[in-house]
Amino acid sequence: MAGRINDEDIAAVRERSRIDDVVGSYVALRNAGGGSLKGLCPFHDEKTPSFTVTPARGFFYCFGCGEGGDVITFLQKQQNLSFTEAVQVLADRSGIVLRVEDDGGPTQAPGMRRRVMEANEAAQAFFAAQLESAEAVEARRFLHGRGFDREISLRFGIGYAPRHGGALRQTLRAQGFSDEVLQTAGLTRQGGRDFFVGRVLWPIRDSAQAVLGFGARRLYDDDRMPAKYLNTPETPVYKKSQVLYGLDLARREIGRKAQAVIVEGYTDVMAAHLAGVETAVASCGTAFGDDHARLLQRLMGTHDGLHGEVIFTFDGDKAGQAAALKVFKGDQNFIAQTYVAVEPSGLDPCDLRLQHGDAAVRELVARRIPLYRFVMANIAKSYDLDRADGRLGAAREGAELLSSIRDQSLVSQYLRELSAVLGMDVDEVRREASRARHRSPEPDHGADDVPRPDPAWPNPHDPGLRLERDTLKLMLQCPMTFDEAWNAVEAEDFSHPAYAAVFRLIAEVPWGEAWTDRLRAAAPSDLVRQLMVALVVEPLLREADETYALQHSSRLKLARVTRQIADLKSRLQRTDPLKDPSGHRAQFAQLTELEMRRKQLLSVGLS
Repeated sequence: MAGRINDEDIAAVRERSRIDDVVGSYVALRNAGGGSLKGLCPFHDEKTPSFTVTPARGFFYCFGCGEGGDVITFLQKQQNLSFTEAVQVLADRSGIVLRVEDDGGPTQAPGMRRRVMEANEAAQAFFAAQLESAEAVEARRFLHGRGFDREISLRFGIGYAPRHGGALRQTLRAQGFSDEVLQTAGLTRQGGRDFFVGRVLWPIRDSAQAVLGFGARRLYDDDRMPAKYLNTPETPVYKKSQVLYGLDLARREIGRKAQAVIVEGYTDVMAAHLAGVETAVASCGTAFGDDHARLLQRLMGTHDGLHGEVIFTFDGDKAGQAAALKVFKGDQNFIAQTYVAVEPSGLDPCDLRLQHGDAAVRELVARRIPLYRFVMANIAKSYDLDRADGRLGAAREGAELLSSIRDQSLVSQYLRELSAVLGMDVDEVRREASRARHRSPEPDHGADDVPRPDPAWPNPHDPGLRLERDTLKLMLQCPMTFDEAWNAVEAEDFSHPAYAAVFRLIAEVPWGEAWTDRLRAAAPSDLVRQLMVALVVEPLLREADETYALQHSSRLKLARVTRQIADLKSRLQRTDPLKDPSGHRAQFAQLTELEMRRKQLLSVGLS
């Protein structure tokens, strides 16, 4: 979608999309008391419910894995959607036509995206029905020859596009779809001819199982289109660089296992899933790229990157080696480790399953080797290692690749392996790597791009931090029980840096309409944003009033003074009054002031 969605429309989507209704369509929720609902978290495996939804505030939060946010955030995480996509889905669900502020790019008619999705679903039903027709015998023969019977074809939603160039258009026009919608969806061409004619088709779905487009294979020698495979052209919902075939089937297993297996074609995805490799996906009509990598990484999550893995099945030929090299250069998109699974016989997963059975496909994936090792071995093959200049050339090429590796802690290990492969001294290879790093231009970071470390996530069960946590919960959930200055509370009153960061956010954003939404938007980091959401959702111990708020703010200040007294007493014990009499007297006077301050706080609002 070109342009920016109108802010009022985003607010309307949030207002009309009840979070308990949306979440409830994916998670079984039960009443947890206090206006909250609980269920098993959809983002991690658990047996005891820790996933909490608070409809009155429009937030969810999991106290097990830390995921939290509003209804848009939930749909983003659950269905692996971008913010814009999630807003669009909720708008379609609520019957809201989004207004898009023009950014100079092409725009589309209001409601067009929804009609395109509906047209795709209708086309999928049409194509699937046509696979049963007498004309589709060649398509059925093709599928059967690859080990896919009628039941399997139904499972994967495979269809057939009739050779009559207007069959789909006639059917969908009769269902109320205009030519404009059909052309926008890429189902027909200008002039009205069906886009897919005489081909076997696979529906390409998003993680929410909505049909985005189709992939089609040539069946007949007299096909007007010479390309063996043909995909839906770019549409408002189909972007080939951002879609993966099989994602609807693999989404849950990818998240659960933190694994993704990348194969090259539609039949390879089918074969892998039938063989038990349920994390298999494929790019559609384009090479696997950076957007695909980011899509998978979002789905896999970033909580356990050392154990997550992305496995590519490449052929051992030059094309496969070039594809592996391209992926290696984009490896920084992954937090998970990357591997390559190469079948020595050169068979792809579909043919491998046909000739050797399901177990052979599983074994192919199990034999994976690290991507960097595959790439370095292929670099070595391209040089004459019997010659000194050949070894040096291979070392330079390998070193240049290693200089771009994201995790520098791995470089030493890789360098040792490269030197062993080349039969060179490791120090010589290390010198080439050092030269390569100096040749590489440094990224230009602006002042705002300098990464700032987030404070550590506080333990919600730490009794020493309970007062700080409860005070922030009161501020976020019952702000009207405090005065405009938040009862004179300061960030320094919080001992944990994360809690202090949340308070600074509260103090900086004036209270008013849609306050929690504005707080989330202004949060300086994801950690602060998620912690704020957790504090908004977590139930209070009792009904709040101004006295209760005053007690918390006074106790918070008292705790700060108590810490200061303890620190000062420690310094006094280490200060010799004979060697530093003035310093000792100053510290003693400061201690007296703090003790008086402590007594004052004990008398204020602590009944």
